[in-house]
Amino acid sequence: MKKPKSNKKTRQPFSMELMWKQRYLLAMSVPFLIWLFIFKYVPLWGWTMAFQEVVPKSFAKPIWERKFIGFDNFIQAFTDRLFAQTMINTIGISIMGILIGTAAAIIFALFLNEIRMQGFKKLTQTVSYLPHFVSWVIIASIAKMLLNDGGAMETMFGVNLHLMSTNSPLFWIVVCFINVWKEVGWDAILYLSAMAGIDQGIYEAAKVDGANRFQQMWHITLPGIKPTAIVLLIMSVGSALNVGMERQMLLSNGIVQDHAMVLSWFAYIRGIGSNNYGLGTAIGMFQSVVGLILLFIANKVAGMVGESKLV
Repeated sequence: MKKPKSNKKTRQPFSMELMWKQRYLLAMSVPFLIWLFIFKYVPLWGWTMAFQEVVPKSFAKPIWERKFIGFDNFIQAFTDRLFAQTMINTIGISIMGILIGTAAAIIFALFLNEIRMQGFKKLTQTVSYLPHFVSWVIIASIAKMLLNDGGAMETMFGVNLHLMSTNSPLFWIVVCFINVWKEVGWDAILYLSAMAGIDQGIYEAAKVDGANRFQQMWHITLPGIKPTAIVLLIMSVGSALNVGMERQMLLSNGIVQDHAMVLSWFAYIRGIGSNNYGLGTAIGMFQSVVGLILLFIANKVAGMVGESKLV
């Protein structure tokens, strides 16, 4: 009895013949590889400053002439009075941003996908991702005019929630929702692209079986974009500690600064602000290494539960 043929695709073994067949694709990737090497790998040589005493006087010296101090910069960073609260702020803002941002982008993409008027759909999508291109300086100025004590919200509705003047994690919510408003349209583009790749015949079959539009979204659209959502979620977890300092710096004030400080801002203050470049490099190196570890952990967990993996 003959065994049935397997539909599983086998990967072609590496060979010079395969490289020759794909020579045009390889040639197209060369500029990107050069850019990647110059701007991503060459700067890693600067990580040596994390293990040296680098101050303005010694900055101009060659690397081999600077004083080697081992892990002193890391110890100084971890024992800093601001480090513990900074880590809590960074993790809290990151988790809220990933969860709320991902959910908002998926829901918005689902609603856009259900719009049948193409003109209105394109207009809505264009307007939604325009804030992505607006500077955080402008966004923060608008937010402060609306939410500050005596701002537009209090003037129009007579209600002051003290969102920008409460020294508590409530500030994380403000930052998170402002960031969602700014980025939700841009983030939804990838999910809309994934939805466009779903076989329309499945929807037609579901309509014949009597499925309404909500059931089609739940049983067809969401499973169809699940691999894309998992990959984007893995990438988001990998950059969990790399919360940009621009929005916190521009939105915060002296009252809420304890809950606004994140690692990138902490590295800027302790590194450049204190003229201790080795300390700032150590904090940045810590961010990158932990982010890489989180990336591999998230990727492994996704593979263990049978979901799409990034690598």
